[in-house]
Amino acid sequence: MTSTPELSVVVPVYNEAAVLPELQRRLAEVLPLCGASYEIVYVDDGSTDQSPTVLRAAAAEDQHVRVVRFTRNFGHQAAVTAGIVHARGSAVVIMDADLQDPPEVIPELVTQWRAGFDVVSAVREARDGEDPLRLLLIKLFYRLLSRLSPIDLTEDVGDFRLIDRSVADALNRLPERNRYVRGLIRWLGFRHTEVRYRRAGRFAGETKYSYSKLFRLAIDGITSFSTVPLRFVTYLGFAISVLSTGLIAYALWGRLVAGETPAGWTSVFVTLTFLSGVQLLSVGIVGAYVSRIFDEVKARPLYVVSPEAEGDGSHAKERSPSREAGPRA
Repeated sequence: MTSTPELSVVVPVYNEAAVLPELQRRLAEVLPLCGASYEIVYVDDGSTDQSPTVLRAAAAEDQHVRVVRFTRNFGHQAAVTAGIVHARGSAVVIMDADLQDPPEVIPELVTQWRAGFDVVSAVREARDGEDPLRLLLIKLFYRLLSRLSPIDLTEDVGDFRLIDRSVADALNRLPERNRYVRGLIRWLGFRHTEVRYRRAGRFAGETKYSYSKLFRLAIDGITSFSTVPLRFVTYLGFAISVLSTGLIAYALWGRLVAGETPAGWTSVFVTLTFLSGVQLLSVGIVGAYVSRIFDEVKARPLYVVSPEAEGDGSHAKERSPSREAGPRA
């Protein structure tokens, strides 16, 4: 494709060979209905199955398909970021490859964009085939993040959304490497609306977001948009210092005034154990923020593109949003 498309669809891919042919078929059927020129940007996040082969075949058969391939697995958020960086359209749709985000919703997203909205989020009214415990933890996380941070994340909204070119350009100028993309988009502001849909179960394969990866994503979200945990550690330390001062005064009064040592070896043991736990928790919270500082100071690229990539941008071996999109906002 030589002309700049009006619509870009960004699809991060990691070991989705069983899903990709059906995804490509449905995208090829739906996107012409949007009444816009389009491109499909697949970002292969270092897949180890047949996904690269399937994507190369799709690029050879369909001129609308472009493929960006990482040299290794850099993670879902890095793949989403790379797709937005490589997307050329006036509007960019972000969706997962597992077909839980139905391509048939894209025309409705485009309709709302043409109505004047810069960000159109797809809200899940129902989620088929999801683990109840997983759903509960996700809901608790959204509520927690909304309370801890100034941004308002709508529950049941993932990365499936449309963003205007102005939003994409602003997002590409943000230099963070520990990225929580859906939170960054809401932090940017712009005119926002929602489209509701029913989230289907996976077409094939297994989810790539294990509980441990969800936990790491939650930590990234909280530490990116809130300093409340650090303030909590400060308040907790102050409260424990006041309590300790009171206990010391009580012990001195018993020894010097009452003439006896207060009984309570058990209480001393419990207190020491409790304080040790609080100290370790506090160090852990502070360490989470220090580790983010460490990652940012190293200034390594967010991802590295393989020379095997198809389409524009394959000449670039290293990518970092802040370096590609110009100076900081």
